[in-house]
Amino acid sequence: MGEITTKELAENLHKYKVIDIRPIDAYNGWKEGGEARGGHIKGAKTLPYKWLHYIDWIEIVRNKGILPEDPLVIYGYDMHKTEEVARQFEKAGYPDVTVFNSFLEWAEKDLPMEHLERYSQLVSADWLDQLITTNNAPEYNNNKFVLCHSHYRNPSDYEKGHIPGAISIDTNSLEYEDTWNRRSPEELKEVLENAGITHDTTVILYGRFSSPNNDDPFPGSSAGHLGAMRCAFIMLYAGVKDVRILNGGIQSWLDSGYEITKDPAKNNKVSFGIDIPQKPEILVDLEEAKEILSSPDKNLVCIRSWREYIGEVSGYHYIEEKGRIPGAVFGDCGTDAYHMENYRNLDHTMSEAQEVAEIWEKIGIVPEKRNAFYCGTGWRGSEAFFNAWLMGWDKAAVYDGGWLEWSNNDLPSERGVPKQ
Repeated sequence: MGEITTKELAENLHKYKVIDIRPIDAYNGWKEGGEARGGHIKGAKTLPYKWLHYIDWIEIVRNKGILPEDPLVIYGYDMHKTEEVARQFEKAGYPDVTVFNSFLEWAEKDLPMEHLERYSQLVSADWLDQLITTNNAPEYNNNKFVLCHSHYRNPSDYEKGHIPGAISIDTNSLEYEDTWNRRSPEELKEVLENAGITHDTTVILYGRFSSPNNDDPFPGSSAGHLGAMRCAFIMLYAGVKDVRILNGGIQSWLDSGYEITKDPAKNNKVSFGIDIPQKPEILVDLEEAKEILSSPDKNLVCIRSWREYIGEVSGYHYIEEKGRIPGAVFGDCGTDAYHMENYRNLDHTMSEAQEVAEIWEKIGIVPEKRNAFYCGTGWRGSEAFFNAWLMGWDKAAVYDGGWLEWSNNDLPSERGVPKQ
């Protein structure tokens, strides 16, 4: 392998496919190595060193469009790890591999870098541990936080082990059990206050990914981290100013070597402090969903599986009608109603923002448009919304009722593969 200097890389950046092997949180914008500027070298792909030891590492590489004919530049914080990844590429048949061991110098100079717009709302296990143990952490300017272990009607998910200090929050407490729409402002206020959450509390949410089984009467009961996205969205809608997600959920906490506990936690009741909702614009109801469909500068985006979209399955035990909303853009999610693998990495962290944005742009989902994401009842739509919101897309929203509401109101629907 060769080695490249800062000056050489700056002058020839366009010639290389650059690979960032630092933790994905550093790639997003966190200054985890003492760098002057957070983020990554412009155009770099994220391929954390952690993934090197996954059995299907080469498949991840290929899925990212990193091909043997590409001249590669590998960089990270640690020279030895950088060289180890470079050697692995060489063993895999990549002949043109170069290492760059001067990232801190790059960050000090006025050289092109990028970062996730709202990276501070997507936190790492190390950041969370620092917050729990010291009540202080980078990009945290508060004196109160609440950590929430999310689940759906499954208290045993919390009881079998959670991050120390986390309270249990059931998605049912924030949305109605029959429609899965958000609860009334009065009900949301009571739930948040009982959880010790005010409008200016920093709230960190996470859940557990447990491969939901569609044969289970309640498959979503083990899709805890997806439920966390839904809770985070509703809290943001209500008016919590500082809502954060533990990137990768409890799996990231365990992967980082931290302990979990079975000791329950409970917070004292507080006053929320302001009226709910404070961000009604991030939520779309039925009438606006209809209006979006007739507007060329707006998108109703279907975050469902292909089988749901073409009407082979409804996706849920409790939804009979199959099909899609005519005119909705297919945004994909993954295999079924309880998986979001097309928006997540193998370790359950959120996908590289640039990859999501590139896929969306090809189908007309761009930040200039009003994009309302929907699924069956709001969970997957909420996670897609968070991808857009983290990128700074301030026109993004969730169509709360989704396919359940649409199909229950005798409205037009389609099945089969669309002609276009």
